[in-house]
Amino acid sequence: MDFLEQLTSHTSARSFREKALSEQLKQQLIQAAQSGSSSNFVQAYSIIEVKNPEKLAEIATIANFSGYGAEHGVFYLFVADLNRNYQIAKRANRDLAAFASMESFLVSVVDTTIAAQNMTVYAESQDLGICYIGGIRNDIFRVAEMFNLPQLTVPLFGMIVGYPNEKNEVKPRLFQDVIVQIDGYQEMEEVTLDNYDAVMQTYYQQRSNNTQQATWSQKIQEHFKINRRPEVTDFLQKQGFDFFEKNR
Repeated sequence: MDFLEQLTSHTSARSFREKALSEQLKQQLIQAAQSGSSSNFVQAYSIIEVKNPEKLAEIATIANFSGYGAEHGVFYLFVADLNRNYQIAKRANRDLAAFASMESFLVSVVDTTIAAQNMTVYAESQDLGICYIGGIRNDIFRVAEMFNLPQLTVPLFGMIVGYPNEKNEVKPRLFQDVIVQIDGYQEMEEVTLDNYDAVMQTYYQQRSNNTQQATWSQKIQEHFKINRRPEVTDFLQKQGFDFFEKNR
């Protein structure tokens, strides 16, 4: 398989074999994650490998991924982390106000996401499967407590990495001319959305697992009909980010 084929073959795995990853392979996964781009090389992220069975079980309950077989692979918690940088500036008696800004928060989120995606790409090149677990934010306060996360850190998502039992077929992505635009933004035309809905409806009807009657539009409407995890705002304030008050 060439590299483009590997990338375009990505799909989440939700069932993992009882085959442990070697320590060498885990080190390589972390090395791949660390090799991603980082804004101004601040490296504003941390990765926590969760080994404790009780913690893993509690996370599975919070994030609703019980039954995936995560205990057979590795569970990584990806944390947007400005605390390390903060401590450097604090020891040097520098102004610390910038750490609580929206821009600094966004930098840490982007750094963390790039690291995770680098790990994903390498994992799949080694015939591993992955599943991002955004559900850890279902109880973000508890997750932070479980792992003793200090100020200016935010648990963004988890990732299961392991040898997959099976994978779903690849989901058809939005048409390229919807994603890529020239010299300015253009809203998606209704006929284009209708055509993509037809493609996705066929996919959901014919995939091997969890077949259903749905279109992409219906999935999007369902997802955004409620304000999800509003407590994340309170959590960010608790963690020392003050851009909420300043922007009122």
